[in-house]
Amino acid sequence: VQLQASGGGLVQAGGSLRLSCAASGRTFSSYYMAWFRQTPGKEREFVAAISWTGAIIKYADSVKDRFTISRDNAKNTMFLQMNSLKPEDTAVYYCASRDGYSGFYYRPNEYSYWGQGTLVTVSS
Repeated sequence: VQLQASGGGLVQAGGSLRLSCAASGRTFSSYYMAWFRQTPGKEREFVAAISWTGAIIKYADSVKDRFTISRDNAKNTMFLQMNSLKPEDTAVYYCASRDGYSGFYYRPNEYSYWGQGTLVTVSS
């Protein structure tokens, strides 16, 4: 599975961005797909995860009610709509996927496949 993240950029605080993650290489059947983010010197941080059907969606408390994760299996693409952005949301955002269920969806090492990352910068 190859993942390609896109949609990052520079936005003012309070603005919005929509990230996309395109999957290729095999049938888009990853059970969980997720977004993580990372800033220099810090560990990769869980942002949101979505199951294959979309029936299970999880968010980090820091983004709940501001970010929305979704996926379009027909187009092999996952999205992250980010609204009311804050300077502390500035990070490189990575998409990831894994086969099979995991109760530890928030742990980076639970995911087998990773995209290259897209930079989101929120100015104050």
